[in-house]
Amino acid sequence: MKKIFINKLVKKNFNPNQFLKLQKFLSSQGIILKKKSSINFGFEKFKTLYLTGFSSFLIIIVAFIIPIFSEFEPQVAKNLKINESNKKFKKVYEGGEIENKSKIDEGLDLSNILEDVFKFEEIPQDTVRLSATTIEQLFKDTNYSLSEVRKSKKVKPIRLSLLPNEIKQIESSTKRKNLFIQIILPLILEENSLILIDRKRLFSILNKNKNSKKEIAWLNRKFKQYGVLNKDIPTLKVRMDIIPVSLAIAQAAKETGWGTSRFALEGNALFGQWTWSGEGLKPKDADASEGHKVMKFNILQASVRAYQRNLNTHKTYKSFRKARAELRDAGKELDSIILSNYLDKYAETGIKYVEIIQQIIEQNNLKDFDDAKLLPSSKKLESLI
Repeated sequence: MKKIFINKLVKKNFNPNQFLKLQKFLSSQGIILKKKSSINFGFEKFKTLYLTGFSSFLIIIVAFIIPIFSEFEPQVAKNLKINESNKKFKKVYEGGEIENKSKIDEGLDLSNILEDVFKFEEIPQDTVRLSATTIEQLFKDTNYSLSEVRKSKKVKPIRLSLLPNEIKQIESSTKRKNLFIQIILPLILEENSLILIDRKRLFSILNKNKNSKKEIAWLNRKFKQYGVLNKDIPTLKVRMDIIPVSLAIAQAAKETGWGTSRFALEGNALFGQWTWSGEGLKPKDADASEGHKVMKFNILQASVRAYQRNLNTHKTYKSFRKARAELRDAGKELDSIILSNYLDKYAETGIKYVEIIQQIIEQNNLKDFDDAKLLPSSKKLESLI
């Protein structure tokens, strides 16, 4: 049965009666007349146009929103910048609780904190202890002198593993002090350089929106190394920092008598760190009831690293780390005199110990070495530094 729309047939003056007759006639012939609605918005005709417009609207909305989110993520990363004076850092400074309600210093594992120090003990030692005369000649041949360092601020990468036994026999105190400083200065600078390289990598990781598995694994190692059990970033940034060179030299001088003590010569112990369970040397005048020993090391560099890790992780030196972070936050240099005020718990003599350290720094002009740089021993190290 065929359908015909009446709109195509009907004129304006068409009689309705005629239409009925025509409709009845055509119906008998199998043809149906239908009146097409005069109200027609042409949806079928403009359907594609409507859909295209709606899709374009959605694309515009999405294009507008995406930049907002892409700018929001980097802003989150920017909030993690080093040593900002915010509430979280104040909480870290004060040793308060953080997100997971655990104390920062609870359950520190020395096997993790000193893992890289213990690795020095695994290295087979065939080091020959050089005499003081040989060492002095070596320094002369390489043009390595403290007067030159004070001028150029550059230190030759001469790393000695042991102090010379004859150092205690050098009568001139100036000569003895200079030799001691020349031996330990490259070691202190090297450890500081390694920490600065780590800090640079830490900032690089934190400024990224997304980190690789390798970077995350590195972060996890550093959390263990610095005793940050809860993986708190602000705590790691406060702890991962250098010790001023002048402060380290002064403490080593005080603890070893400028390299002449039994602990320094027999155990490579430059900083008098105590141990109750590890390898160590028993003080000769110690009571039998006293269980502590002075830690001993295979080489001098291990002692320097252990000392830095001690100040950077132990809860006793929390105020020291806070003061150091505040200096960083203010854009100031790490002043050894200021920071030494927070080491009154390093020795039993308390504030008297601090005064002695400050005297050593000032009387020997040790601040001259704070901005010294260790000359690289390789192209790779030079690019990192």
